[in-house]
Amino acid sequence: MRRLRRTSNIVGDRGKRPESAILAVVPLSLMIDATALFRENEILLTGANGFVGKVTLGLLLDRFPEFRHLHILMRAKRGYTPRERFERDVLTAPCLKPIVGRVRPEVLRDRLTMHAGDIAEPLCGLSPESVAALRGRVTLIINIAGLVEFTPPVDESFKSNVDGAESVIALARELKARLVHVSTCFVCGESDGLVEEDEPIPGFYPRRKGPEDQSFRAESEIRFMRERIRAVYEEAAARPRQDEKETRQKLTDLGVQRAAQWGWVNTYTYSKSLGEQLIATAPGLEWSIVRPAIVEAALEFPFPGWVEGGRTAAPLVMMAMAGLRHWPVRADAPMEVVPVDQVASAILTAAALLLAGKGPRVFHLGTADRNPIPLGAIVRWMREDYCKLKKRPKWLMPGVRILTPAQAKARGRALVRRVNGLHMAAAGLRHAAHKANLPVAKPLARVASSLRMIGIQLNIREQALELYQPFTHDNRFIFESDNIRTANAMLTAEDRTRLPWTPERIDWKKYWSENEVQGIRKWVEAEATRGHTFKI
Repeated sequence: MRRLRRTSNIVGDRGKRPESAILAVVPLSLMIDATALFRENEILLTGANGFVGKVTLGLLLDRFPEFRHLHILMRAKRGYTPRERFERDVLTAPCLKPIVGRVRPEVLRDRLTMHAGDIAEPLCGLSPESVAALRGRVTLIINIAGLVEFTPPVDESFKSNVDGAESVIALARELKARLVHVSTCFVCGESDGLVEEDEPIPGFYPRRKGPEDQSFRAESEIRFMRERIRAVYEEAAARPRQDEKETRQKLTDLGVQRAAQWGWVNTYTYSKSLGEQLIATAPGLEWSIVRPAIVEAALEFPFPGWVEGGRTAAPLVMMAMAGLRHWPVRADAPMEVVPVDQVASAILTAAALLLAGKGPRVFHLGTADRNPIPLGAIVRWMREDYCKLKKRPKWLMPGVRILTPAQAKARGRALVRRVNGLHMAAAGLRHAAHKANLPVAKPLARVASSLRMIGIQLNIREQALELYQPFTHDNRFIFESDNIRTANAMLTAEDRTRLPWTPERIDWKKYWSENEVQGIRKWVEAEATRGHTFKI
């Protein structure tokens, strides 16, 4: 995508443009009544059981209680009907419980319909009866489903993000429905500056030299990769001794290598870009693509600090709260993050504009073009939070040290070697004490076990830092997000209150400490670290 090199000062100056300046250029004839549009149209939602999906569902239920009808795609699970699974796995989520309590029971009963399906299957796995029931009713599909893992086996990424895109396209055509597809800003791949929203999607790859560069064709790339995936499985079948773990590793390496060859930072962004290109080239399809940056804890809705899952900055926060102070980050680069409730607002805004037949094709949901948050500040704030957690004065604690990735890796390897050496020594002493029937055998066994666990945790930490390196050091991402500002200004005053887009107003220091860190400690760390993960 085209990139313009701009300093953070220039970006900050752009952020001073008042909201009234945007509102002033939107004629009344272009104003969109989202409330009326949701009251008049039936919507099919995928991915309702995910982090973003739950908040989007909750926002629709809470802010637009007169919506006409919402159809929700749910994967079938043995022993449960789609509705039973929805009520068990979705409506009971902490972020939805307070909302469900405010919604009239007849709304949940009569205006929410669950359908068994899977986006990776033809026509999203819907039965012929379900497709027939939806035909002539559903006018919009909001596709939030997808695999968000950075480096999975490439066949898994393709199944969700490429096959899934093909399936949703086919279903939208079958139903004659419009499509809002949720992707990611990071389909841009490698970047060092402003990433614009108007980069042509078909034929895109991160190292494209311009419109005349026709080196990349999504259909050819998908066909090539499917052949490579098939070859890996055929090779595994011909070698009985090759276990499943080895096959998965080959498929993981294949995805990482192919993504890097074209300039994408991981398999996830590579597969999401391919899915986008299928949508952008689908004849007769009316679509919008919503691209969030890294989605983080809620700013306000359903309540401050709600966060779920580990695909946010949660691993970095947990490492900081475990005492990490040596960080391989680009201190002056912004961290492109966006609160989940702002993302949900933007998805419904894009949906309203698409239903009205207005608005742009692509919406970046970034914050750094108006209100950048430097990585150096983030790691310092987290160190302050760690000191508060330990109830120690900041001046008594060693401060943050910024390292290069090479320095961080060398330091990490040395630490792992020392811990492994201590583990081997403790294990050897335990063995000798056990043979000699000495009472210190049991304490030594506990020490050896603890050292082994610490070694495992150190390896996990090093892997996590390497996984996030494209976002924290190797690139400088600033996503132009003009389209969502303009779209938000096109809503009625009442709907702008219901669907706020206000990242320029975020006090990042307050948000990071009170929403992000506290939210992750409450909602993510309790599960992720109960088994010692990141406790270093």
